[in-house]
Amino acid sequence: MDLLNNVYFGFSVALAGTNLLFCLVGALIGTLIGVLPGLGPVTTITLLIPVTYGMPAETAIIMLAGIFYGAQYGGSTTSILLNIPGESSSVVTCIDGYQMARQGRAGAALGISAFGSFVGGTLSVIGLMLLAPTLSRFALKFGPPEYFALMFLAMVILTFLSKGSMVKSLLAGSVGLFLGTIGIDLVAGTRRFTYGALVLMDGIGIVPVALGLFGVAEVLVNLEETEVREVFKTKIKGLFPTRKDWGESLGAMIRGSFIGFFLGILPGGGVIMSSFTSYAIEKRLARDPGQFGKGAIAGVAGPETANNAATGGAMIPLLSLGIPPNISTALLFGVMLVHGVRPSSFMIKEHPQLFWGVICSMYVGNVMLLVLNLPLIGLWVKVLKTPYSILFPMILLFCLIGSYTINSNVFEVLIMLVFGGLGYVMRKTGFAPAPLVFALIIGPIMENALRQSLLTSRGDFSAFFTRPISAVLITFGIVLLLLPLFFKGREEREKVVKELSDD
Repeated sequence: MDLLNNVYFGFSVALAGTNLLFCLVGALIGTLIGVLPGLGPVTTITLLIPVTYGMPAETAIIMLAGIFYGAQYGGSTTSILLNIPGESSSVVTCIDGYQMARQGRAGAALGISAFGSFVGGTLSVIGLMLLAPTLSRFALKFGPPEYFALMFLAMVILTFLSKGSMVKSLLAGSVGLFLGTIGIDLVAGTRRFTYGALVLMDGIGIVPVALGLFGVAEVLVNLEETEVREVFKTKIKGLFPTRKDWGESLGAMIRGSFIGFFLGILPGGGVIMSSFTSYAIEKRLARDPGQFGKGAIAGVAGPETANNAATGGAMIPLLSLGIPPNISTALLFGVMLVHGVRPSSFMIKEHPQLFWGVICSMYVGNVMLLVLNLPLIGLWVKVLKTPYSILFPMILLFCLIGSYTINSNVFEVLIMLVFGGLGYVMRKTGFAPAPLVFALIIGPIMENALRQSLLTSRGDFSAFFTRPISAVLITFGIVLLLLPLFFKGREEREKVVKELSDD
């Protein structure tokens, strides 16, 4: 009965006029940026953080979460019609989706991806409702050593799954951890690395750093591209799957939902890995694996279901443990902190309207996306033809406005421009920006957990290994760090992250 009462309360929050409106806005913006190659949920969430300052916390997170899962819907459109993934999690959809479009079945591919996304999103929300409260109760057993160990493992997994050199990812994460120490030391109350500058006493802001690394840098990289993107010219018809299509896709959707949900919980690239894993499993289980790569509808249904289910799974550690498993949820974590909400195992008791409101809004948003996306496919096709020369000035303008309006301080704009240049250099030299921002966000919390643990144990590091949960988490993290030192481990890692890009 408690669960039903909580769900009822959550829907009363999600269906409130303002929250419902911003849920729709977030879902539509998410679909739009998923459709447009070169943009993504990370950049868009960062751009819109300043817009949320005057909103209640639950309204802000409902809108930004809508962008997170809405982008997974939109990414399939670009993959199917352009053979270019709108989202990194839609890379696999290109393989069979584009082939279906070339065979005159673009409508069927777009339709099954929309229905698959809805199924995956719905089942993941149900799983979120069931598992998140249970995990929150379990997390009450966590002390500072367990929280430090969990964040350490999250950092390691993120760097392990980042595209390119793991050493470079670790270096980027180390820079992020250092940046997180700038400002007032919350334990000792002393200034660290401020060099007398008053503007640095509050530390380096998350928003200008993220805007620079993901907004400005993305524009600079895209401006170098000379490739002309043309939409595959085919008449889009038959959006509703046939009985045969459902027969070939239903099993893939169910399996993709479970794969995506449980992989989404893992720190790192769960949303991306889920689509690759789903595709590999469907190909292995298929009666005729030779059809994959030639327009197999299960090759579209499975991955599209999996990547949407992973968004629900990714919200579990964020809402129940206060641990963001990827860069998009890390930004949501940062927004909660800005609004005075500290994500932790106490969120259900301290902020029930946010906890249950966000969960139920995800189901409402998935219904909206299913109802609106099929009729709007023609509009998304027109949006695909928008020249980037029109888009990039708008993106830069939003970056400038967003960074300035945080504190009405020009220094924040300067920080954004500096990190924009740094982000451009990082991308050109093979450094992943995601570990840097992730470390910047969770670094201060990770440091406090470390120092509280050592204060309690009087400086004895064995405290992390005498507690079973922290011992297992730290040991697993150390194993992942050492794995690339061995030939087979390095080979396996390169196989896992091949074609993956930052979430």
